[in-house]
Amino acid sequence: MSATAEKTTTPARLEAHDAPYHIGAVTLRVRDLAKLVAYYRDAIGLRLIREDKDSAELGIGGQVLTRLLAGAKEQTSAAGLFHIAILLPSRRDLANWLGHAAEARIPLEGASDHLVSEALYLSDPEGNGIEIYRDRKRAEWPRKPDGAIAMATERLDLDKLLGEAESGAYAGMPEGTGMGHIHLRVGDTAAAEAFYQGLLGFDLMVHYPGASFLASGGYHHHIAGNIWGSRAARPRQPGEAGLDRFEVVARDEADFAAMRQRILAAGGTESDAAPTIADPWGNRVVLVR
Repeated sequence: MSATAEKTTTPARLEAHDAPYHIGAVTLRVRDLAKLVAYYRDAIGLRLIREDKDSAELGIGGQVLTRLLAGAKEQTSAAGLFHIAILLPSRRDLANWLGHAAEARIPLEGASDHLVSEALYLSDPEGNGIEIYRDRKRAEWPRKPDGAIAMATERLDLDKLLGEAESGAYAGMPEGTGMGHIHLRVGDTAAAEAFYQGLLGFDLMVHYPGASFLASGGYHHHIAGNIWGSRAARPRQPGEAGLDRFEVVARDEADFAAMRQRILAAGGTESDAAPTIADPWGNRVVLVR
C-alpha cells in the first residue's frame, strides 16, 4: 500500500524533539535507488518529497527524514548504521503501522517493550536497520533509585498491539512523525562516549551490555553506539554503502552556536553554515538549525 494521505490534526510535540538537540534527516548511500525509494514509500509509509536520478528525499509533512544517495561502494567496515529510528506520535499509530505490515507481509526482525518505548524492528532491502517506535510519556518512564532512566528489552505483545489498529487502508505515517534517534555500530563504546559526550556534549543516559545511550534534554537516547558486531571496527571509507551522515538539529540559535563551537574546536569543518564532523569511525554528523 502506498502512503497517499496524512492526518491533518496537529499532534503533540514528540518526546525526542523536546530537547536542545534532536536527530534530523539521515542520509544513506544505496545501490538501487529506485528500489529503496519504493520501499521507504510503500513499505515504511514515508512520502516522496523530491527525486532525481542520483538522489531522493522522503519524509512526512514536507520534513525530510531519509535521504537516499545512489552509487554506493562496497561496505568494507563493520562500523556504521545499526538502525535509524522513526518515531510515531502515538501507540495507535504504531498499531496502524503493524496492521499495514501484517497485511503487506512486511517481515519484522523483532519487537520489544523497552519500558520507555515500544518498538518494531526490520531492515530495508539493502540491510539498513530500521526501528519504528512510539514513546511513553516522560512521566511514565521508570527510574532507578538514583533517578536514572531504567530501560530493558522485554517482549512486546503484538496481538494486543494489533488489536488497537484502526480499520481501513493504511494512509502512510501520520503528520507529526519524526526521526527519534540513530543507533550506530562503533568500534569501542568508551571512544564513542568520549566523542559524543566529551566532544559534542550529549549526556550519557544508559549503559547496556556492549552499548552506550546518549541524549540531550533528558530524553532516553538520541544517539546509541554498540559493539555487538563491530568491536575494533576500522573507520568507514567515503561512499561506502549504508550510513553517509545524519543531522543534529539545534532547537534555537544559542544551542546552534554552542554546538557549532564544540564541533569546530574538535576539528570539524563548516560549509554553507552547516558545521560537520566525523566520529572515530567516519560516521558524519551535520549540525543544522
